[in-house]
Amino acid sequence: MEGIKLLLVEDDHDWIDGLTIYLSREVDLNVVKAVTTKEDAIAAVRADSYDVVVMDIVLGDDEGAGIEGVMAIQAIRPTHVVMLTSLAEDKAIMDSFAAGALNYVEKADYVQLPHVIRAVFRNARPLNILQEELARLRREEALHSLTPAEREIFTLLELGYTQTQIMKKLYKAESTVKNQVNRILKKLRVRTSREAVAKINGVRQGVGYDDNH
Repeated sequence: MEGIKLLLVEDDHDWIDGLTIYLSREVDLNVVKAVTTKEDAIAAVRADSYDVVVMDIVLGDDEGAGIEGVMAIQAIRPTHVVMLTSLAEDKAIMDSFAAGALNYVEKADYVQLPHVIRAVFRNARPLNILQEELARLRREEALHSLTPAEREIFTLLELGYTQTQIMKKLYKAESTVKNQVNRILKKLRVRTSREAVAKINGVRQGVGYDDNH
C-alpha cells in the first residue's frame, strides 16, 4: 500500500527526522520527500504530485516563507496543504487559509497531525474549515477579557448550570460566584447570564437553563 503521499517542508532537521519517523508509523501515510526551503518545496511540487503538503509557516528567518510557499504551490496545481506552526498567532493562521491551506497543526499538538492529514485528504472543505476557525477566533476574542476563574464559570453557564449548581460543583461561596458572574456580565456588556451565553454563541434565543443570578 503506497498510502497518502506526503511532502514535508520544515527547516529544522530534528523536526524533519522526528516527524518522518512519527508519520511513517502510520500504515497509510508515506513521507515521500522532505525539504527545508520554500524554493525546494515549489520545485518538488513542479516535479511530482503529492497528496498532502505539510508546510511549516516559518522557514529560516522568514516568518512568511511558508505562506508564500503555499501560494506558489497552489499556482502550480491545486494541492492539499496542512500548515505546521509554533506561532499559534491568529493572523499567521488566517493568512495561511487565505493562501490556500486547508488546516493547520500547532507543533505542540503534533500528535494530531495524522488525523488532520487524513481529514484534509479525504474531505477537503476549505470554506467549512475556515468558517469554523473564524468562529473559534471570534469566540476567543470575545472572551479574552475573562480571567481563568471567570472562564470556568462561563463554561458552566453555557452547559446550563445555575449559580446554585456552580457553587456546589466548584465548592465556592455564594457571594464569590455572584461576584464573578457580575464581573462576567459587566465585561461582556450584558444584563443576564442568558444574554452572555447568547452573545458569545451568536444565539438569539435562550439555551434552556434557569438564569438565577
